[in-house]
Amino acid sequence: MNKPTAAALAALLLLASGAAAQRQRYSMDPQWRFTLGDVAGAEQPGFDDRAWRVLDLPHDWSIEGTPRQDAPGGGQVGYFPMGIGWYRKSFRVPGGVKGRVAWLEFDGIYMNADVWLNGQHLGKRPYGYSSYAYDVSKALVPGVNVVAVRVDNSRQPNSRWYSGSGIYRHTWLTLAAPLHVAHWGITLETPRAGVDSTEVVVNTRVESEPAVRGVVLRQVVLDPTGREVARQDMRLDAPAAALNDFRQALPIVAPKLWSPSSPALYTLRTQLLQGGRVVDTLATRFGIRTIAYDKDRGFLLNG
Repeated sequence: MNKPTAAALAALLLLASGAAAQRQRYSMDPQWRFTLGDVAGAEQPGFDDRAWRVLDLPHDWSIEGTPRQDAPGGGQVGYFPMGIGWYRKSFRVPGGVKGRVAWLEFDGIYMNADVWLNGQHLGKRPYGYSSYAYDVSKALVPGVNVVAVRVDNSRQPNSRWYSGSGIYRHTWLTLAAPLHVAHWGITLETPRAGVDSTEVVVNTRVESEPAVRGVVLRQVVLDPTGREVARQDMRLDAPAAALNDFRQALPIVAPKLWSPSSPALYTLRTQLLQGGRVVDTLATRFGIRTIAYDKDRGFLLNG
């Protein structure tokens, strides 16, 4: 088993003591071990991977290969090799992570990806283009943890264009307090928008284990210059437990509409407060605009 380097640990593990209660997101891209081909037992934490290649993500092993006319994927994938590959990474988590929620996130793996953490199979994702996450709160252990990923792109052809092979997008470890906004728990829309006013509708999914009371859900909208233009607090009187959805509508006067020539972006800052203390914060950037289709004038942006 490879040992995490000091640089990789520093990039992943440093927690400021004053911020430990709030959400933190760490890049898992550095210092993976990789090998081509199928390997028995590589999902086990104690597997010896010292002979494997060391690399940083994102990574595509197909583009590193030599195109061959008899490649199974054919011209649709540029005659590049595909096949099966394994990735492994060792990392440590800080002591303050106990009792917190943790997600292991993959922005994209092509394809048929099986993921293990400390020998525990987290799941299989056949599709190669979607992002997804695993709740690893109970799978993490003190000291060294080992994540292993088997990628199977051997069944060819499976694409009408070059897809590549491997963990070709970023990976993340996210830590949050027991009371938190759910993973991908913010949806935002502007059902009406004009130069005089608009309304931003926010749907927030809140999770907590165990259930708690006295929670405030705060939404703050900042304009493109960082100036606060809307704020709303909602007291969650019912106990916050798994999968609670809350809807808030925030009016904005004289909004700056988004367009290709003037791509104004606002920021929604979502906070959960418990006992007056902020325990979770998320920032979501968005634009305000209207779209419409007209049989005579075609596609309309902001009228």
